[in-house]
Amino acid sequence: MGKIRLGISACLLGQPVRFDGGHKHDRFITETLGRYVDFVPVCPEVECGLGVPREAMRLVGEIDNPRLVTIHSRIDHTERMQTWARRRVQELAAEDLNGFIFKSDSPSSGMERVKVYNDKGMAVKKGVGMFARAFMEHFPLLPVEEEGRLHDPKLRENFIEAIFTFKRWRELLKAGAGPKELVEFHTRHKLLLLAHSPELYREMGRLVAHLHDGPLSEILARYQDLLLTCLRLKTTIKKNANVLYHLLGYFKQELSADEKQEILEVIDHYRQGILPLIVPVTLINHYVRKYKQPYLQEQYYLHPHPLELQLRNHA
Repeated sequence: MGKIRLGISACLLGQPVRFDGGHKHDRFITETLGRYVDFVPVCPEVECGLGVPREAMRLVGEIDNPRLVTIHSRIDHTERMQTWARRRVQELAAEDLNGFIFKSDSPSSGMERVKVYNDKGMAVKKGVGMFARAFMEHFPLLPVEEEGRLHDPKLRENFIEAIFTFKRWRELLKAGAGPKELVEFHTRHKLLLLAHSPELYREMGRLVAHLHDGPLSEILARYQDLLLTCLRLKTTIKKNANVLYHLLGYFKQELSADEKQEILEVIDHYRQGILPLIVPVTLINHYVRKYKQPYLQEQYYLHPHPLELQLRNHA
């Protein structure tokens, strides 16, 4: 699989584009995730024509429709930013992005909980950065996250799993997805989807089971919408445990009594929060190789992303 293309706030790559001429270089993003990603940097302020350094700005007024105003001189840059953002998201549509990482708390790029000030100078953290809002409205299902939230192991895992899965889907479409290829994709992602949403997994299964009920292009578009919606839903310990028990069912004839007891104990410890998910998954992968389970060898749930990213290691 080729590198994943991600949009990103330019300051997170170390580019000195912030209002004070500084940056917010994030080394996990550039040094760890960067091994698997091609970044498309975006700095709304600089790209819309504002210089470096520049006067700091903030959102003011209505939470859902704020203005972008400089703090001291009170210059209103709302129209400038909105005009540029509408054009930029159209350009980004041609970049084949698999997701976007925004700079948290930014009046242009904050994904959520951005401060919006009222006429008395009081702030509430309920806003969305102007460019981030335009991007998410234009690409409502594309995986997006903020660099601050990526320090949360669970949110990081969910975002990275989503971008790797969407990359595989995009490559399937580029190669020319037919009914056979769609069935294979759905089959290999069965347990991964199940861990996000059993309901959406079943809906996707019904769609795949009735491939001849409509034009393939419409079915692929509907499947993509369901896929991205499913990936936005977080996995939980309970849903993962259900998948692990499901996996165990494939070894009914192979596992000895001691082996079955061992894996049941490991899954139970995961359910109690004592062990991270990587432990039962590693044990199951051992049995997959030992007993040569070809169906499970193809399941992306057991290897959704490179081990070097050190995901699933949190209890």
